[in-house]
Amino acid sequence: MPVFRLIDAPIFPDPDFAEPDGLLAIGGDLSPARLIMAYTQGIFPWFSGGDPILWWSPTPRLVLFPDEFHLPKRLRRTIATGTFTVTADTAFAAVIAACATASGRLEQGTWITAEMQQAYCRLHELGFAHSIECWQGDQLAGGLYGVCLDQIFFGESMFTKVTDASKVALAVLAQQAAHLNLAMIDCQMTTEHLLRFGTRELPRDIFQAQLNAHISSCLPQKKWLLQ
Repeated sequence: MPVFRLIDAPIFPDPDFAEPDGLLAIGGDLSPARLIMAYTQGIFPWFSGGDPILWWSPTPRLVLFPDEFHLPKRLRRTIATGTFTVTADTAFAAVIAACATASGRLEQGTWITAEMQQAYCRLHELGFAHSIECWQGDQLAGGLYGVCLDQIFFGESMFTKVTDASKVALAVLAQQAAHLNLAMIDCQMTTEHLLRFGTRELPRDIFQAQLNAHISSCLPQKKWLLQ
């Protein structure tokens, strides 16, 4: 399969044309219009600093249906202790910046470049990107962020500075899914870590069917508030 070079208009080739590793297209920009169009089709940008923008649509796709979320007993006990306070959309820029440097990513060449951070902060300002923050006292201990279109949350990255903080953020997102009107959480790539929480892989056609069923409009959302 060829890798497509994008034109100026914010349109993408059909994800079925992606390479076996998921690479679909190159070029374009990170404007809100292009990013929103990409996510409606299950496409996301992933590239290193200094490289051209690369657009991906891997298959299978790891997803979490909130009612299938598995909360490990140890994590349940951690949540019950009240060690962490969890909020939403109170520190988006801080969360994405922390994700960029988590676990040595900065030294290894993070894909969450300054350009990416600016683009997703803009999406957040417009009501299309959201964060879950996990606090220990007044210190940001962990969190996650992603893009939300209608009933689908496309998880982008997570970080932890304190043991279990990112896991608590994920657990709260899953537990609050009904309140936030989320039908599915896209986890993108399969990892052993995420498989422990009840995620499962979907082939592209089933994943695309889920997007078609649960993205009927691309309207911005208000600031997330947790119950």
